[in-house]
Amino acid sequence: MASQSATGPQTQQSQEKLQTIKALEELASRLKNILGSLAGSITVDKKSMAINIEVDKSKLLDVAKILRGLGFEHVKSLTGVDHMELGIIELVIHVGSYRKGLRRFMVILRTKLDRKDPRAPTLVNIWPSSEFQEREAWEMFGIVFEGHPDLRRLLLPEEFEGLWPGRRDFAIVTRKAGEVEEPWK
Repeated sequence: MASQSATGPQTQQSQEKLQTIKALEELASRLKNILGSLAGSITVDKKSMAINIEVDKSKLLDVAKILRGLGFEHVKSLTGVDHMELGIIELVIHVGSYRKGLRRFMVILRTKLDRKDPRAPTLVNIWPSSEFQEREAWEMFGIVFEGHPDLRRLLLPEEFEGLWPGRRDFAIVTRKAGEVEEPWK
């Protein structure tokens, strides 16, 4: 009897997980139909319950508007990934929803930018929650968000000069043992 009660909840959890995965796959299929040629590829990550969408930066706003209309109303995170050896910076945007049916899933938009001049359209008019995150991505990776209402430093001092700290070729200046910087001297 004890073994039945132990397997009962596990079976129910397994069924719920299978239903959630089925819903994720149905959502991905729906997005493929809706986005059509706007998306380069759409893949499902069952482990993280996410849908990855590769999109050209010229189509990023169109895809974002569609996702917003489908109920994905906020940016959870936005960052860059420096692929120095490929000469690109990948812009990665995690989008979520507060709606009951959608909140268990995440959509991850990925677009490739030229590392020498990384530019993308701002998403602030579609997702206001991206404003500070775009500022951070500009400050750390040098991604210029065209049309951003307030693209200025967020974390680094205004007088900071040099390479973008989020890039792989950024060298951290080290101190010698026992050396202390101002104002702590």
